[in-house]
Amino acid sequence: MRTYEVMFILRPDMPEDEADKLVAHLETVATQAGATLEKTERMGKRRLAYRVRGFHDGQYVLFLLGEPDRPKAGGIQELQRRLRVSEPVIKFLVVRTDELERRFQKDRRHREARAHRKPAPPPAAPAETETPAPAAEA
Repeated sequence: MRTYEVMFILRPDMPEDEADKLVAHLETVATQAGATLEKTERMGKRRLAYRVRGFHDGQYVLFLLGEPDRPKAGGIQELQRRLRVSEPVIKFLVVRTDELERRFQKDRRHREARAHRKPAPPPAAPAETETPAPAAEA
């Protein structure tokens, strides 16, 4: 199963009840198109790093979605299309997180394997030979 994080920013002047309706509509669009909604997180109104479509603030929303690996699944593509044409959405980003998680697990296994290895034996010290110290001249 592929997992995705979908973050989108709504207009700051949008009423709360309309924002709730839009979020609920986008949830149903994703689930009807074949994705499974794992979590919806409303992050509230926050300041943007730069102006987007003339706005300094925005209402942030995060979806955690799962989608089967079958090639006909189109839940994420349909959600992206709806986000692109939706007027109240000023910005959105979709990130596939299962590849990142696999990479992190591989790195973790590699670090653990390295930690369990025996340390290399210390290098043998060179044999010390006693040489007479030079005599001091008087």
